[in-house]
Amino acid sequence: MAQVTLDGITKRYGAQQAVLQGVDLTIEKGEFVVLVGPSGCGKSTLLRMLSGLEDISEGELRIAGRRVNELPPAQRGIAMVFQSYALYPHMTVYRNMAFGLGRRVGSRAEADRRIREAARVLHIDHLLHRLPRDLSGGQRQRVAIGRAIVRQPELFLFDEPLSNLDAALRVATRVEIARLHRELGVTIVYVTHDQVEAMTLGDKIVVLHEGRIQQAGAPLELYQRPANRFVARFIGTPAMNLLPARVLHVSDREVHWLCPRGPQGEAAVDGSALTVGETVEVGVRPEHLSLGPKEGAGLRWRGRAELVEYLGDCCLVHVRLMCEDSLVVAKLLGAAPEVGAELTLCAPADAVHLFRADGTACRRVPAAGAVQ
Repeated sequence: MAQVTLDGITKRYGAQQAVLQGVDLTIEKGEFVVLVGPSGCGKSTLLRMLSGLEDISEGELRIAGRRVNELPPAQRGIAMVFQSYALYPHMTVYRNMAFGLGRRVGSRAEADRRIREAARVLHIDHLLHRLPRDLSGGQRQRVAIGRAIVRQPELFLFDEPLSNLDAALRVATRVEIARLHRELGVTIVYVTHDQVEAMTLGDKIVVLHEGRIQQAGAPLELYQRPANRFVARFIGTPAMNLLPARVLHVSDREVHWLCPRGPQGEAAVDGSALTVGETVEVGVRPEHLSLGPKEGAGLRWRGRAELVEYLGDCCLVHVRLMCEDSLVVAKLLGAAPEVGAELTLCAPADAVHLFRADGTACRRVPAAGAVQ
């Protein structure tokens, strides 16, 4: 296991604007860190810089306490699993996993022990004699992971390893990777664009946008207390609903707001940095909306159901608000309203987020036992 420290990491290509700008991040020993963000945010570039496949323009990278900026990949103590399985088609699973060990082990017996132990952990020990063409996609991906395990690296790097798998295999392989991390206790940096993978796998999620870290923290911390508008919209499916509003009253524990065309409400947030009349955005997640009216609700929106999507245990109701002529989504349990029905959506004050004009979030101060 290795601690990884990124200090002011920057990447430029020629005279172009930096694609990564001053990234500061510490990855603790044994931590599972997921880099997530939209296409082009720099997550794969950052992973390639960790591996040594991309040069570092500025900053310092340390793995297990040593500076590795100028070290080639082979000397960094890392193993990387790519989106492509990259297996040799003419070699058996055993030989694919053995390839690259070379002089890393002292004897053939030790190499054989590592290969068979990795195959046992990954449940592919009965496939060692097969060729890649005889394997399913999930089995090929596990072979690629096994090839990394046998090297016993200090750091594992995964670059969107599940992208080529169908939905069922993605779930199964995700479970295998999580189990592998628990059993081996290794340090893992994992890149994905899939926030479900990020939320279910990571001890820490790092959200990147336009080459900068927007927020880093535990999955629930990012979900419950997003640092800014981008994180709030990016984490969570469906995305958080947002509406413009104007501040009516502020305190250190509560803000009253008014939407331009009517409804007002309150949010359990620290409003000490806000001023009356300031423009903000009101945010609420679809799963925190419920059918009302309800007494004491911090938010109450009236609208008409335009579309209902049935998901089995719940439904997504797309509601056209009467006051703002805006479309919001509510994730509701139980019976779904009819399309065209008028309804009232409510949310408690401690489930309402407020974002300033610059996109930063007001600190939430939820009541004890409330949604956080």
